[in-house]
Amino acid sequence: MAGHPSTYEPKYAATKWIDQRLPIIRMGADFMTFPSPRNLNYWYTFGGILALCLVVQIVSGVILAMHYVADTELAFASVQRIRRDVPFGWLIQPMHAVGASMFFLAVYMHMFRALYYGSYKAPRELLWIIGCVIYLVMMATAFLGYTLPWGQMSFWGATVITGFFGAVPVVGESLQQWLLGGYAVGNATLNRFFALHYLLPFVIAALVGLHVWALHHVGQNNPIGVTEKTKSDTLSFHPFYTVKDAFAIALFLLIFAFFLFYLPDALGHADNYIEADAMKTPPHIVPEWYFLPFYAILRAVPDKLAGILLMIGAIAVLFVLPWLDTHKVKSMRFRPVARWFFLIFLVMCFILGWCGAGTPDNIAIPLGDSGITFYRLSQIGMIYYFAYFLIILPILGMVEKPIERPESITKAVLGDAPRGAAVPAE
Repeated sequence: MAGHPSTYEPKYAATKWIDQRLPIIRMGADFMTFPSPRNLNYWYTFGGILALCLVVQIVSGVILAMHYVADTELAFASVQRIRRDVPFGWLIQPMHAVGASMFFLAVYMHMFRALYYGSYKAPRELLWIIGCVIYLVMMATAFLGYTLPWGQMSFWGATVITGFFGAVPVVGESLQQWLLGGYAVGNATLNRFFALHYLLPFVIAALVGLHVWALHHVGQNNPIGVTEKTKSDTLSFHPFYTVKDAFAIALFLLIFAFFLFYLPDALGHADNYIEADAMKTPPHIVPEWYFLPFYAILRAVPDKLAGILLMIGAIAVLFVLPWLDTHKVKSMRFRPVARWFFLIFLVMCFILGWCGAGTPDNIAIPLGDSGITFYRLSQIGMIYYFAYFLIILPILGMVEKPIERPESITKAVLGDAPRGAAVPAE
């Protein structure tokens, strides 16, 4: 059903004139009538939620940029002024900060859904890779934004992360100085981080447009991973999925509003409300919660360069996932063994996040007179993380036998699929 012919017919002279020169109205109409699998569930609403989050971040970010001062002497005070003196600054600044967390929450849900339903498999490999690029640019944008309030965590987080570039052989020191604009985190660093933080959301918006284009070219995956065969297997995106997305967005906004109005600082770090001081190091430097699993992987090995390579590898492995999972069945609904390994993987991701927030030498799990430290637990989580992608999925692709699937999406939805009717793997 991908690449369906346009059904839009301009009714007025003005729309005909526009359509002949720039078919933007036609594109919007075709988007709304795009045939989508009729069995999409609420896990597929996070695409619309992410689009809303991106708009919120860009609009609030542009407004904040009008009042923010990218100067080490004034940055911290300018953020406080926004919250206290700028009209509705008390709302816009926390909206941007909380919105970053909501953005990553939604993107992680979106990614885990894709992992579970096999949305990265042929013919959607490029769609998945573009999504991974979006995630990578999001991480860069979030890190740059974390430095801008110029609190203690902002300054020392920037110092620690940029310090990792110094571990690169041969060119490390030069690369670090080029990134910082000097020999240490300072005014030049803050200025270039602010400029990049302002630019990258528009890069994300362009990549999202490419992502949606790729989605509409190859078509959407669905929870059972069976390709649409007839028109009855699909529904028009509007009104069926616009209503579903609107309901999911409304629920998401309730969660967003709860944190925004009642717990605006709960997802940040208290030390970031202390102005940056290069002479006073915080007792425990941690990134934002959405970076904690990768931070735990970084600290899971004693060697600095090895930790950096593992952290980069944890993201890089996502780009080659379509070729690591060789099983012919997409959805884990029909792969019971893979489903259990996926659930363990999900738990390990939470454990890595927990370890990233803890002090490495502290006891995470008491056992007798001693116990397992966060450092050892991070190593366990890291080993499983890489084993899941590099060992478990390739082996399961060769040995796992899937259970029987329905013949079509329509029969799966209507419940009249004959028992024992297996479908050849696609």
